Amino acid sequence: MAHARTQGLDGLFRPRSVAVIGASRRAGSIGRQVVANLIAGGFQGPVYPVNPKAEVVLSVPAYPNVKAIPGPVDLAVLVVPPDAVLVAAEQCGKKGVKGLVVITAGFREIGGEGIVREEKLRAIADRYRMRVIGPNCMGIINTEPEFACNASFSATPPPPGSVAMVSQSGALGEAILADAAQAGLGVAMFASVGNRVDVTAADLVAYWGADDKVKVILLYLETVGEPQEFVQVAREVARKKPIIAVKSGRSDAGALAASSHTGSIAGADVAADTLLQQCGVLRVDNFRDMFALAQALLTQPPPKGPRMAVVTNAGGPGILATDALVGLGMEMATLAPATQKQLRKVLPPEASIHNPVDLIASADAARYRAALRPVARDPAVDGLVVLFVSPIMIDAAAVAQAIVNETRGLSKPVLACVMGRQRGDEAQQILLRAGIPVFRYPEDMAVTLRLMCRRHVWLERRPVKVPKLRVDKKAAARVFAKAGNGWLPAASTEQVLQAYGIPFAPSRRVGNAGEAVSAAHELGFPVVLKAEAAGLLHKSEYRAVRTGLRSGDEVYAAAQDLLERLGEQFDGVSLQVQAHAEGHREILLGMTRDPRYGPLFAAGLGGTQVELMRDVAVRVGPIDGKDPTEMFASLKGRALLGAFRGAPAADLPAACDALLRLQQLVLDFPAIAEVEVNPFILARAGKRSAAVDGRLRVEA
Repeated sequence: MAHARTQGLDGLFRPRSVAVIGASRRAGSIGRQVVANLIAGGFQGPVYPVNPKAEVVLSVPAYPNVKAIPGPVDLAVLVVPPDAVLVAAEQCGKKGVKGLVVITAGFREIGGEGIVREEKLRAIADRYRMRVIGPNCMGIINTEPEFACNASFSATPPPPGSVAMVSQSGALGEAILADAAQAGLGVAMFASVGNRVDVTAADLVAYWGADDKVKVILLYLETVGEPQEFVQVAREVARKKPIIAVKSGRSDAGALAASSHTGSIAGADVAADTLLQQCGVLRVDNFRDMFALAQALLTQPPPKGPRMAVVTNAGGPGILATDALVGLGMEMATLAPATQKQLRKVLPPEASIHNPVDLIASADAARYRAALRPVARDPAVDGLVVLFVSPIMIDAAAVAQAIVNETRGLSKPVLACVMGRQRGDEAQQILLRAGIPVFRYPEDMAVTLRLMCRRHVWLERRPVKVPKLRVDKKAAARVFAKAGNGWLPAASTEQVLQAYGIPFAPSRRVGNAGEAVSAAHELGFPVVLKAEAAGLLHKSEYRAVRTGLRSGDEVYAAAQDLLERLGEQFDGVSLQVQAHAEGHREILLGMTRDPRYGPLFAAGLGGTQVELMRDVAVRVGPIDGKDPTEMFASLKGRALLGAFRGAPAADLPAACDALLRLQQLVLDFPAIAEVEVNPFILARAGKRSAAVDGRLRVEA
């Protein structure tokens, strides 16, 4: 994939010569370790240690500065004190160095002078067109034999392979490499990007996306530094190869201060999570799941559906696997009658021919072979899980070989779970050599399968164009022209939303109890009465809403109470008399503008309990014509929007149309910081759905 940000990265990862500025003779120093790694890793070009106080470092002639090096230098690794980095970088630029790896810390992460120092480093790199990894990083690695460039201070040289890895943390980078090696995961390239003064995760994803040797990309992210660029790159690359991420920072205390329900729910981690999902990145909770998923995606095809089959020799693990699979949203396949008939022929009477297929404890290699043959090829099965608890009397290695033989060449994934120690290690090695991922427990296997399913669904999805919407942009603009920053009055919010085709229940705004009674008679009973005032955002908290008022006396009494009670707390209290909405389901529609990710759109079950239930789906904008339907379908309480207990289904197309109109409003007026319609009351199909409350905040 051609991408402007990938230009010059060969100078970092495929250099012909490397200078280590700050190379040291002191044992245990980073400057010495980098030189040692380059030499021990088999780098094919010259290594130039730079140390003005040493003539030789690790038996390699040293130079006082980069200018004194006789030949060209493609890559320079800087391991000098922070104050010396800028001088060294300037010398590298004049030398014609193509790439810098700045391991030194003491830049943006310390604030103050560190920020200034980092900006000066950026300016030097731009002036000489050098690509920079870091500062404050542990370095980079390329295991390609023709380059074999380990320009890092890692103590664990990774085995060669087809996985590329990014870490935003240097300390964690060391642990990631060690764990990957222990998991048997071969690494093609690795980069610890540190402060990302130049090269970002998005740049590396683009670079590795175009590299045929890289089959899977792994990311450890603390922040998505350039979200819009990352989304653009990741969406394109994920179509060709899997991208798996561990993203730290799930808590978000800042969301508690948000004024709208949408703002409090759509916190930073929700935004990051949905952004990664939308661009096809598979997010996992930990590195164990990351490595397991990477192994599975390297060797197994993704499932074409959610229907899984389990073959086991022990009932307990079979039940655990079933619970885990179903609990994570997959289904247990219903085996075809022909499959069950074949199983009955080859299995003892005590065995189960239904899914999960229990071969019982006496199952040997022959029984596994006979059972797997029909189950693996059943067209109703999208993925196969094989469990084996190795009892002392069964040849575990022979069982493993039977699993390999009977599943070879399948166009569906096969995952195994080997429990017990009786030759279990040997069985595991046989399965792994054949490319079948092996798990110790069924729950870990289910997590991997769920993410493999998610990748298939994402690959199959195609965006749907948003239909052309008729809106009155000029009417909305007139309202905004009169409004300042902050929350718009309720009446102005309704005007803006109605200009964009979002219907509201009919209402009248009045100043006293007598006018409220007249408005109620005009609208027709029953009515809803609401108090309005600047700063009165969450009306339910102040008991500022009265519903089901069926007479003028009830309206008058309620109006008097609201005006007197709330008048003591708020200035300029007025009243809104609103017709009772016909619908029978309450939903929330909203948008909050995140400073990093842009507009976040929310749809979910609404009303006063939305923050308690938190059953809301979020998407990073822009959303397409299919997103609203998928958002409602993903809700835990989606069944509440369907027909049940004699009540008809809610008009979901009306909800989806309203969400797309909300997006159009936000796109047309970028100054909108938050907007929410809650509740939007859905009627049955063919009846009029309508909003009964909304809020909108402008931030110039």
